[in-house]
Amino acid sequence: MGSSTPGPPPLTGFTVGVTADRRRDELAALLRRRGADVVLAPAMRIVPLADDTLLRAATEACLAGGVDYAVATTGVGWRAWVGAAEDWGLGEGLLAACREAVLISRGPKATGALRACGLHEGYAPGSEALDEVLAWLLARDLRGRRVAVQEHGAPLPEFAAALRHQGASVVEVPVYRWGPPEDPAAVRRLAERTLRREVHALPFTSAPAIEAFLASCDREELLAALRHDVVPACIGPVCARPLLAAGVPCVWPERGRLGSLVRVLTRELIHRQRRELVTPAGLLILQGTAVLAPDAVLRLPPVPAAVLTALADRPGTVLSRTELLHRAWPGPSRRRPDEHAVEAAVGRLRTALGPYGHLVGTVTKRGYRLLAGGG
Repeated sequence: MGSSTPGPPPLTGFTVGVTADRRRDELAALLRRRGADVVLAPAMRIVPLADDTLLRAATEACLAGGVDYAVATTGVGWRAWVGAAEDWGLGEGLLAACREAVLISRGPKATGALRACGLHEGYAPGSEALDEVLAWLLARDLRGRRVAVQEHGAPLPEFAAALRHQGASVVEVPVYRWGPPEDPAAVRRLAERTLRREVHALPFTSAPAIEAFLASCDREELLAALRHDVVPACIGPVCARPLLAAGVPCVWPERGRLGSLVRVLTRELIHRQRRELVTPAGLLILQGTAVLAPDAVLRLPPVPAAVLTALADRPGTVLSRTELLHRAWPGPSRRRPDEHAVEAAVGRLRTALGPYGHLVGTVTKRGYRLLAGGG
């Protein structure tokens, strides 16, 4: 039996920006294993509050008065709370108080953290949405009841106020806070590359990271890039809310796991940005800044790759310099060079394509076309 050489990994030629802080290395490794070029730029960082007096006071309040309901909003937060209580010698007491309470888990990660402590959730919404947790609680008689709410990086004043309005006593448990990124310049560079469409996809693992990323540069221009050219993928629907509210369609896996997120992102990128071209020289596959030829993988600079993508969208059709200028330099007109840049980019494209450079044809006084058909 003959052997076949495996082709390049599925994300070859694609550049993916990672804005996550926690587990960023794991996410980057999953992407690189599939061939992606990864740009790391955590948009926020988790600031632990294990020694914070507010956390200890909240823990002691739960032990002193007991709790009727306890809300676990995140797995990392719940584990950090239990870990801090153990450091203070209060771990067993906290777990005992939780066993007497109805435990509410916001999602699978929080559920996993509860079960790892030997606890079991009494309710978990299918949507992982905090407002569904609130609706479930408000459907109960909360008069005189104590509710402990583990916060997830930021206070939840409206959530707590709604519970208090129904007569509950609320213990807010601040385990960690979202802080500014360690390298704001890296986040801004990623945002600028996104505006230039040098980044092909952005996987997000938290809604606060999305907001921080959008605030790092021109928000409306970033949203325009995400609506039309750059693929956003989220760990789940709760994470996706800031994008959906801004009219940005995005995808997420059925289960909120990093491996599932990468699989969804891979599928979406290939569906939206992979182009198969039937040429006189054979089948060429364009994805991102790579051309997969029968005998080689050709790497292109970003702007020539954008020119080739524009031509590949309409193979055989003549595109004017003006149209290519708009396609290869998207965004506001102030960012675009003049039409001479198109000629230079075409020249660089032909050089990068090597033996396939002749497929980019010049049509005198009209523009350029790709000698190919869609596959």
